[in-house]
Amino acid sequence: MSEMLVNEAMRERFILIGVQTAERSAISMEDSLGELEELVETAGGDSVAMVVQNAQRIHPGTYMGRGKLEEVRQMLAVNDADGVVCDDELSPAQLNNLERILECKVLDRTMVILDIFAARARSSEGKIQVELAQLRYRAARLVGMRASLSRLGGGIGTRGPGEKKLEMDRRLIHGRISKLKEELQTVQKHRDLIREKRKEKHIPTVAIVGYTNAGKSTFLNRMTGSDVLEEDKLFATLDPTTRLLELENGQEILLTDTVGFIHKLPHHLIEAFKSTLEEAKYADYIIHMVDASDPMRDMHMQVVYDTLHDLEADRKKILTLFNKCDRLEDNHGFHDARAEKCLRISALTGEGLDECREALGEMVKESYILLERIFSYKDVGLLQLIRREGQLLEEEYLAEGIRVKANVPVELYGRLS
Repeated sequence: MSEMLVNEAMRERFILIGVQTAERSAISMEDSLGELEELVETAGGDSVAMVVQNAQRIHPGTYMGRGKLEEVRQMLAVNDADGVVCDDELSPAQLNNLERILECKVLDRTMVILDIFAARARSSEGKIQVELAQLRYRAARLVGMRASLSRLGGGIGTRGPGEKKLEMDRRLIHGRISKLKEELQTVQKHRDLIREKRKEKHIPTVAIVGYTNAGKSTFLNRMTGSDVLEEDKLFATLDPTTRLLELENGQEILLTDTVGFIHKLPHHLIEAFKSTLEEAKYADYIIHMVDASDPMRDMHMQVVYDTLHDLEADRKKILTLFNKCDRLEDNHGFHDARAEKCLRISALTGEGLDECREALGEMVKESYILLERIFSYKDVGLLQLIRREGQLLEEEYLAEGIRVKANVPVELYGRLS
């Protein structure tokens, strides 16, 4: 099923379950289940109830204790639910035991996220990445999922490789994984080549990162006049999109939209989407988009920085944009200690975008060197290079040559000098 639109009569009903351990605060558990509810809805299901168990740790065999699971089993009947969704990634044994005890479909957070990614993937690279992530996840769970695979039909958690592939034995699945990794390496080589071409042109690159649904695509469209898909849904876009932006001083930069981050982002996805996520690693600057209207924005910001740290991209200059300020009634300030500068904007209305352009121009300017010299008339072609890759401030035609004053990138300065 490729479309996210699901017939209301076919929408599956789920009970969301989670374990509150001493390592979690009550607020974070509540918010985590709230986000899980949104994930289930994005995947085409409905949440009909939530169950939380307070425990010292997650049960290694059944996720929850037997008494709480009996309560869940009764709630399944009362709410006419099709299954349960666990807020954590389940082990093969947990998955198998829960299906046996509850006698219903059992999903975990990772399966729901993978399902959404499978439905959202549009490009060939995106489809390869999603299938690779799904197969890696399922390969580790073949033993625990053996009985359940034969019962899989339609619904959440079954998109992607398909029923036939799910019933493959471990050898065939690992063979398919090796094939997909080869295809992904080919795509990655092409992406690396594009990055090298950009470097040769000395056009600064800016990666737009942020928690899912923070407004990255809307921002890219508003700034560059492009038409990237915009939806008020989680993971509306998976494929990175790069567009050229010309600033007021004539400086050109490349803006790249990236896949949104999320709490408990499955490591299978991080590994499969590494070439895509590395757009942030190889960018010159980072725009950190934050949904200012979300009460959990501080937690979301930490998730983004944790992911950037994992990608070794957290030491770059960062411009944090607190988006969706049009939804706020008060004007209290926002702060990000790890950013070079913070701005309040609304990508929807355009508020604050002029200041954003100025801030980007200043960030780029700080990485430039002032060049002052006289070029001979036979080197007049270098002026076009300076205009294209730097900022030509002054030019004066003298008898001995052309006097130039310009801000140029460090790499270009070395060539011109």
